[in-house]
Amino acid sequence: QVQLVESGGGLVQAGGSLRLSCAASRRTFSSYTMAWFRQAPGKEREFVAQIEWIGGTKDYADSVKGRFTISRDTAKNTLVLQMSSLKPEDTAVYYCAAGKSGTLYYTDRRKYDYWGQGTQVTVSS
Repeated sequence: QVQLVESGGGLVQAGGSLRLSCAASRRTFSSYTMAWFRQAPGKEREFVAQIEWIGGTKDYADSVKGRFTISRDTAKNTLVLQMSSLKPEDTAVYYCAAGKSGTLYYTDRRKYDYWGQGTQVTVSS
């Protein structure tokens, strides 16, 4: 069983920055894709960013490209999302997720077998 625990959410003004972390209980995530999704009130959960645990290939949703950076620390089993130039429309609950590489496309929520409990990010205007 894998446990993912997010931290680092909070309230920030527009233009500010936040750093989200996701601590994973599993010893290794080789052959896994790690990702961040977010869900705003009344909206579907949407893809934000992904990274391959081995190799570090990454990609982003168009809405966050150039503002968010995803990374992982393989020694600490931690996934990080560095968010800058935040906008009110970034307000959402942010979730980290883990799923086997080579399965469904990484923007597809069904790909991910493990999810964290979520952390709230609120950006005020």
